[in-house]
Amino acid sequence: MSKISFKDKKVLVTGSSGVIGRELLRYLIEEEADIMSVDRLPLPEGDWDEVTHIQKDLATDDLQELVDFNPEVILHLAAAFERSEESPEFWDVNWHDNMLVSHNITNIAKKMTNLNTFVFASSYLLYDTQLYMSDSLKDVKFLKETDIVYPRNLCGGAKFYTEKELEFIKELFLPDLRVVNARIYRVYGRGSNCIVSRWVRMCLNGETLDLYNGDNQFDYVFAGDVAKGLLTLAQESEAEGIVNLATGTPNTVNNLINNLIDEGILDESKVNDHGTTEQYEASCADITKLKEVTGWQPPTDFKTGIKKIIAYEKDGKLI
Repeated sequence: MSKISFKDKKVLVTGSSGVIGRELLRYLIEEEADIMSVDRLPLPEGDWDEVTHIQKDLATDDLQELVDFNPEVILHLAAAFERSEESPEFWDVNWHDNMLVSHNITNIAKKMTNLNTFVFASSYLLYDTQLYMSDSLKDVKFLKETDIVYPRNLCGGAKFYTEKELEFIKELFLPDLRVVNARIYRVYGRGSNCIVSRWVRMCLNGETLDLYNGDNQFDYVFAGDVAKGLLTLAQESEAEGIVNLATGTPNTVNNLINNLIDEGILDESKVNDHGTTEQYEASCADITKLKEVTGWQPPTDFKTGIKKIIAYEKDGKLI
């Protein structure tokens, strides 16, 4: 393993105002990188003096400023997500925020003469659902990078298309480009709209939680760990191709409920259990490759991550 120093290295981060992006910027500041950040939204309040932030719509705006920056590294996070069963309205959102945005970023990457590393925040939604979904409870499936791909929804399809575009760019235009497709699992983080943050907010407001398929198992990964993982993959010269980015540890939705009860913010009477309403999911990442190529794995266990979310939602405290 050979870690690349990011000191004074030009790094472009897209989607930097999001729950993963702002964590990633903090890590890059610690690394003393020369950072250009781009998002439709401004950065949240904080000390961002070391960051050049540009507000742009990557789907429609002129991106020459990004080309002129001529980064050595791109960390492409910009994307839109919805629940697994996407609404009709997400059709246009996906086209604009996932397909067009990623196409434009890969397109301008061809013009960046200093570019040597492209890390893409992809998703486990690419894997065939027949591997990990069933009408009855079954053992968790530890998904490998070599498993069958059959995108689950529009977002998964967009992620897969971007992976293929990057493959095309590398083959025909930038043969020396190192591409890492980080397939990220169920992210939860401070200030996000994930189920963990939503439920913590509802608990603190005394609201009732609606529970469906409590036995579903997911690989919940803390946003700060995802950010660190993306940085680590960018810095590790041996990291390339598809890499699962997750904890490798499954947790049920019931486990989330129990943790909220244990933390004293949820009473069992405030849980409306609807039972089984759809297929069971039992998915988790096989993170063997992540550990082999980086010597690192996400350190935040689910219980600790939930504590961090509760502290943040109570008073904005980052622990």
